[in-house]
Amino acid sequence: MDGWKGSEVAESNNESMDVPPEPGPEPVPVRPRLRLARTLGVALPASRGDRWLVGATLTAVIGVVAAAVSFIPEAATQTAVAADLPTLAIEPSTTTTLPATTTTAAPQPAPAPETAPAPPPPAKAANAPAPIVQVGEIRIPKIGLVHKVYEGVTLTVINKGPGHWPGSAMPGQIGNAVFAGHRTTYSKPFNRINELVPGDQIIFATADGTFTYTMSRFEIVKPTDVWIVDPTPDATVTLFACHPKGSAKQRYVVRGTFSSSTPA
Repeated sequence: MDGWKGSEVAESNNESMDVPPEPGPEPVPVRPRLRLARTLGVALPASRGDRWLVGATLTAVIGVVAAAVSFIPEAATQTAVAADLPTLAIEPSTTTTLPATTTTAAPQPAPAPETAPAPPPPAKAANAPAPIVQVGEIRIPKIGLVHKVYEGVTLTVINKGPGHWPGSAMPGQIGNAVFAGHRTTYSKPFNRINELVPGDQIIFATADGTFTYTMSRFEIVKPTDVWIVDPTPDATVTLFACHPKGSAKQRYVVRGTFSSSTPA
């Protein structure tokens, strides 16, 4: 009898242990803004309206920070472009004419047209829309440069490649053929012109033929030294870009004299 009762008690106890606990109250979902506040360790006020205000404020602050961070790369790009502006500006106080150079090359280049170099484009028009007209190709073997050249010296044109100064001589003509180009931005065609030394070749291929110049010297001038585009009595070439690299403080100028030509 005692053994049977003990077995009955054990079964009764087992049944009580298998009964699942009564379910408690459903968990209250945490709204995203409130979850964000708790994650950041912000103490939440007791009022539901105040809690909503805290969450909304935190969301707005994080949105502003994210926008500021995304703006940094764009600002850095704009800064780099602003430091590579191969333009010239008129300074009315001083005008200097380059001394004449002499070339012994043959055959003689064609005469330059009866025009004079145009004045530099005003600063406010530097980025104005302009037609992109290719006038040839420049090749400088010393620095491995092969690049299309275009007509015009506004930044709209120079951003595409070296630009020919309007009114200056064209390659192969008597006079000063002037080209401006970027040094550190866009395709940076004139990045290494500082490596040129006297005797290095500067070659232009146009619809009229192929014209070779020999580098004669370099100069470092101010952005206001517009005289570097002045006409010359002989066939010469002038290339210029910003200097030093990454700065628009000065201009690095490469000069060359005509040496030979091959008809088209």
